[in-house]
Amino acid sequence: MAELHELRPAAGSRRTNKRKGRGPGSGNGKTAGRGENGQKSRSGGSIRPGFEGGQMPLQRRIPKRGFTPRKRHVYQIVNVGDLARVEGTTVDAQTLRDAGLIRSVKGLIKLLAMGEVSQAYSVEAHKFSGGAAAKIEAAGGSITTLGPTVAADPPPAAAVDSPAAEVTEDSPAEEVAENAPTAVADADSPEVAEEGDPPEVTEDVEPPEEPAEAENDG
Repeated sequence: MAELHELRPAAGSRRTNKRKGRGPGSGNGKTAGRGENGQKSRSGGSIRPGFEGGQMPLQRRIPKRGFTPRKRHVYQIVNVGDLARVEGTTVDAQTLRDAGLIRSVKGLIKLLAMGEVSQAYSVEAHKFSGGAAAKIEAAGGSITTLGPTVAADPPPAAAVDSPAAEVTEDSPAEEVAENAPTAVADADSPEVAEEGDPPEVTEDVEPPEEPAEAENDG
């Protein structure tokens, strides 16, 4: 039985680090393998990937075409000729995964018409081509289209009704006036004076005239 002090790493798994800048006899002495001058001889003088010295880089020179949609649906393709590799006549995501025809049971599955159908299968998938559906049904089988696994977009939020009444074409003006909040009292309507307030004198009311004093003839 091997002891702990006798354990050694596997041959060739560990190498001695290359010692640089330790004299001309080592072959990596003065410049340490970096050359005389230049950007790459400096500390931290690395060049980013894709940089071509200032000229137009390759990723910008080549033409671009098309785009990648954000909500694309990627289907796992299965041909009807490969259904013979499935055990039994019921074909679903799990049986296809067990047969090695798809990678994930959570992904979308599409059946294509390449090959021939040898027996009647009951197939469940997310999408069928026209030829694949015709071949499966011609052999006496049936197809079931599964719903999408991608969640649909949420419906728009309902508008919150404002407390103020809204005027529409169908609603008469009288109903709108009843539902509208009470406005400030008009200038013609009398206002009730609060207790302790002195009576106000308007411009239309004239103060009473004082009686004329009798003149003395002397």
